Amino acid sequence: MAMSIRTRFAPSPTGFIHLGNLRSALYPWAFARHNKGDFILRIEDTDLERSSQEAVDVIIEGMAWLGMDIDEGPIYQMQRIDRYREVIKQMLDSGLAYPCYMSEEELNRLRDQQMANKEKPRYNGFWRPEPGKVLPPAPSGVQPVIRFKNPIGGSVVWNDAVKGQIEISNDELDDLIIARPDGTPTYNFCVVVDDLDMNITHVIRGDDHVNNTPRQINIMKALGGTPPIYAHLPTVLNDSGEKMSKRNGAMSVRDYQKAGYLPEAILNYLARLGWSHGDAEIFTKEQFVHWFDLESLGRSPAQHNPEKLLWLNHQYIQNTDPAKLANLVKPFANQLGINTDIGPDFVQVVSLIKDRANTLVEIAEAAKLFYMPAPTFTIEQIAANIPSAIVPALKDLIEAIKSSPETKEAYSAAFKQVLAQHQLKMPALAMPVRYALFATTQTPAIDSVLVVLGKEEALNRLSKVVQ
Repeated sequence: MAMSIRTRFAPSPTGFIHLGNLRSALYPWAFARHNKGDFILRIEDTDLERSSQEAVDVIIEGMAWLGMDIDEGPIYQMQRIDRYREVIKQMLDSGLAYPCYMSEEELNRLRDQQMANKEKPRYNGFWRPEPGKVLPPAPSGVQPVIRFKNPIGGSVVWNDAVKGQIEISNDELDDLIIARPDGTPTYNFCVVVDDLDMNITHVIRGDDHVNNTPRQINIMKALGGTPPIYAHLPTVLNDSGEKMSKRNGAMSVRDYQKAGYLPEAILNYLARLGWSHGDAEIFTKEQFVHWFDLESLGRSPAQHNPEKLLWLNHQYIQNTDPAKLANLVKPFANQLGINTDIGPDFVQVVSLIKDRANTLVEIAEAAKLFYMPAPTFTIEQIAANIPSAIVPALKDLIEAIKSSPETKEAYSAAFKQVLAQHQLKMPALAMPVRYALFATTQTPAIDSVLVVLGKEEALNRLSKVVQ
């Protein structure tokens, strides 16, 4: 029977979730979906001081926004404390773990001595029980840590799906603390118990976890489990070449939502940060899932490129149905005080200005032009922006518009007719028209603007500057 694929995303809710974190969710999600397996969301919240429910909410919202559905979870580690304690007791009873009474001061002195001797600082196994070894009596009033009896000699070897074969000597690993003096379990231990209990088959995560892997494999094997297949993803660097992090200016998922990015564009961009399918740059979520495999993951660090993301967002804006796009832009327009129910048809407005926009915010800002009250001008403003030599042509244009059908083609023909009649170039007439309509010379194509603004409103505004 074929193995049922089970992957997980296991973030710590100690800060906001940025693009680098999300990529670590996207790949295991895509692998599970491609193989019709299960994707589990696990919240590693044992760091009580730094964990927050708000950070959990942002993780869940961000994944939902990008369309990364989960099959199980969120599962909180803090709700599994009894399970971890049960396993620690089993390990103590079976000799896989032991209490260690070495104080922090003793451990620091040991490390200082080792460093002075140019040795790797590590726990020396003083309290580790061995056949024939006599341990000193446990000091009174000292709560011990619990340490895992790491195998002595030999190596931990695994075939990483991204990095290839990795081998670490067990002599490099000391006996890991799996429970603190107050009994709370530690990160590496909890991860193993979770992966074991949840039947995780593939662990796809950042390569900052490579050093944890040999310890986790040893604990997994000691507990009778089969280690999952590991795929360690190269780091995502920011545009300055540093590891992406909040400290280095990484934006959160909410920031991208507020800035008017489309989730489809973000997902497409994230997919290409360390994975590729031939030369495909733009693809749907469904195509990504269909194509995704671990063999196509890159081995080199991926670099965040804000310009590339903006370009992708522009492409998705261009290809979004205008009615759907208008609905997406409305909340941003409302934030700018635009009432889209009064004035030109909002779908038409969005269709007109989307070609120049990179974000939904840019569309909303450009749309504001069409929903502001008609401008009022002083005589001096009119004189400064509408040359008296152009007024006769402007009057003829008003008459031509009056008798034109309300189409882009008809308005374009009206312009051409008046320009030929007065022997003018397009900018000489278009600039004053733009100014008369909006008190600015920057607008989309003027024939399209007239259609969207509406003939009656356009004629009303133009007439005010030629009286």
